[in-house]
Amino acid sequence: MAYDLTGKIKLIQEAKTFDSGFTKREMVVIVEDGRYPQEINLEFVQDKVSLLDNLQVGQEVTVTFDIRGREYNGRYFNNLQGWKITSPGAETDYTQDSQSSPPPSAPPSGFDDTDIPF
Repeated sequence: MAYDLTGKIKLIQEAKTFDSGFTKREMVVIVEDGRYPQEINLEFVQDKVSLLDNLQVGQEVTVTFDIRGREYNGRYFNNLQGWKITSPGAETDYTQDSQSSPPPSAPPSGFDDTDIPF
């Protein structure tokens, strides 16, 4: 199931590639929520990392994402995994092609969860 959020980009981090070949890049979007704006961290993995290349801090975007959850050493973690970005004002779609699909729900083959740095 996909979710959307709209806000302004606060931060775009550099891509990180782990020894297993797994690549991810994170972005923080500020979403207005009453008196207290929320700073939402979203991650983009593998081929979706390039979706952030042409974006700028301060730009308003709508991000389509999936919620991913997992257990690690008795603790539970949630990630918001983005796979589509649109810029409402510019009517620009930052998906890689018009038939872009969400990332696979399973990690890529050869992925070792001990590589995840949390």
